[in-house]
Amino acid sequence: MALTMFKKKKKSKKNQPVSNQSHCCFCSMQCSLQLVQNEKRSRMKVKPSHDFPVATGRLCQKGLNSLDHVEHKSRIRKPLVRVDGNVDKKWSTTSWETAFDQISNKMKELQNKHGKDSVSVFGGGSLTNEVSYLLGKFTRVALQSKYIDYNGRYCMSSAAAAGNKAFGVDRGLTLPLTELENARYIILAGTNIAECQPTMMSYLIAAKKKGAVIVTIDPRNTKTSKLADIHVRLQPGFDAMFVNALLNVIVNEKLYDELFVQNRTNGFSELVETVKPYTPDVVEEMTGILAPKIRTIARGFAKAKTGIVFTARGLEQQINGVENTLNYINLCLTTGKIGKSGCGFGAVTGQANGQGGREHGQKADQLPGYRMLEDQSARAHVAKVWGISPSELPGNGVSAFEMFEKINAGEIKAMVVLGSNPIVSSPNNAVVEQALKRLELLVVVDLFETETAEYADWLLPGSSFLEAEGTLTNLEGRVFHRAKVLETPNENPLDYEIICEFAERLGRGQYFQYHSIEDIFNELTRASAGGKADYGGMTYDRLKEEKGLFWPCPESNHPGTPMMFNNRFYHEDGKAKIFAIKPEKPAEPIDEEYPYILTTGRLANHYLSGAQTRRTEVLNKKSPIPVAEIHPWLAQKMGLIPNQKMKIISRRGSLDFHVKITEGIQPKTIFVPFHWGKELAINRITNDALAPISRMPEFKICAVQVKALD
Repeated sequence: MALTMFKKKKKSKKNQPVSNQSHCCFCSMQCSLQLVQNEKRSRMKVKPSHDFPVATGRLCQKGLNSLDHVEHKSRIRKPLVRVDGNVDKKWSTTSWETAFDQISNKMKELQNKHGKDSVSVFGGGSLTNEVSYLLGKFTRVALQSKYIDYNGRYCMSSAAAAGNKAFGVDRGLTLPLTELENARYIILAGTNIAECQPTMMSYLIAAKKKGAVIVTIDPRNTKTSKLADIHVRLQPGFDAMFVNALLNVIVNEKLYDELFVQNRTNGFSELVETVKPYTPDVVEEMTGILAPKIRTIARGFAKAKTGIVFTARGLEQQINGVENTLNYINLCLTTGKIGKSGCGFGAVTGQANGQGGREHGQKADQLPGYRMLEDQSARAHVAKVWGISPSELPGNGVSAFEMFEKINAGEIKAMVVLGSNPIVSSPNNAVVEQALKRLELLVVVDLFETETAEYADWLLPGSSFLEAEGTLTNLEGRVFHRAKVLETPNENPLDYEIICEFAERLGRGQYFQYHSIEDIFNELTRASAGGKADYGGMTYDRLKEEKGLFWPCPESNHPGTPMMFNNRFYHEDGKAKIFAIKPEKPAEPIDEEYPYILTTGRLANHYLSGAQTRRTEVLNKKSPIPVAEIHPWLAQKMGLIPNQKMKIISRRGSLDFHVKITEGIQPKTIFVPFHWGKELAINRITNDALAPISRMPEFKICAVQVKALD
């Protein structure tokens, strides 16, 4: 057998740890941390670091305990394979050589029999830019398949689509976080920052100390709403209608910025006509939000010298999520609050690299640099960087959930999952379970035997955030370098080396010749150059010296772009587009049979599917099981008492949960966190209806019945 890339790399010393500085693996703040010796114990411990200009010197509870899952006893340390002929299909350890050989041979067998598209890839929004980029390249160049998507589809796709439609570009925040303290009016819609991005709260507190008014819009009273001057407890599904009422006041009272609207936007006249029927009094009748409160918010935001609007999954994870987001963008555009200090719009990214993860090729229709796969000039540019013909690049695939439907339809026969746990994070996950069972080959690369990995034929040890050097892009659009701190267990290959090794075994290794992770980044910058997400002027040296750079950064002497849209937007005429939004019903409106709304979300001490945080004892102790939050009105109607259990029934099934009775939730809404699997997985019963544009599932609105249990 020829000497493979993996064997060559094992001899290299280029990937040895060089620092004790790293970044938290969890939310999109990407706070800086350091590993130091624990004086009371032999093991290392995590401390906040001042070596990063974001949330300087701060870590939340997840960050402080982020080492625990890296060292966890259940971590996978050797390749595992299902034993043939074993009735229980138990795992057996094997060598990397055997794993690479047998998996690649099976891929080739399936592709020879069923075509190139029979093998698919499912990625993640917490992977480094380099690995995200490499997954896209691997799928399209090594596998020559069109089927790749990732769990960011469940997170940022609606906001991304809205940003592209309104601004011509998708960058989570159009401004750096330091501008928050310059805002005099801040609207936080569908975002619980105190629990999901805890270290961002210091920026909001600084703004409040300087006199900012903060408005939160959420069906629940949250830890974030405790900071607010005004809280709007809005039932899920009514965001577009509520914002239309705000815009109605702004238009009728002529509070809009006439010069900005005229010179820098298109579409205002259509908006004026659309919002006419949505007076505060009419919307009060429909939503229960008092008309005086609506007028107060509209006038306050419009008249404030500076203002910022942030949105998140609460309004985006709906089939109308793109439209909801566009309407909140309209608040910034009509009042001229964008592209200048203390002003802007931001969709608060959820995952560690949710921004970078969607910029460089993990999405079904995108190429690196946020180029679109069907754009012929984009195909030509990227193909040239990759050394292939544009005709070799496959076309668009399908979104994350639709890949599982393709499996159930028999079109996809194999899947490689890296950095994700889709059976927990996908809606109506019985569909996903059925798909995973149907696959002829499922390869999971992960730290643990996740709920998804339980269905795998192969489970390969993944590399943790402390072991993998690379770059990430935080919620601001700031690209930064994360150093390697630890070695992988058993000298296991890093994730990028695993990908390259498979490319070699598939006969496409000549396109994956890298000596280090930095080589991949350098290629990424060339592939992204000239694209919307242009990293062309970035190098590892610059990122280290300057503590990160904001994209676009097209040249080596370019300072980066912290504030977007100072002079123009990304549409051809340089103007932003205002979209007049007519509120539409959700996919599953409540009715007499299913009269309540189930909505889902996160808790402060857990992250995504819980694969890491449920294995962190300190965090899991605080929330060992999911608990359903309901209003006292509903509890009384059901005859429920605290700590009793209730059954939640949707059109897809039913689950039982302990109950927390709280006045801090909209009366007809039930909230359940989604960080658990199997019988505790709320996504077993959520709605898999997809938004027409973004293909975002409607996690946040699910019509349900409820029953008290003895």
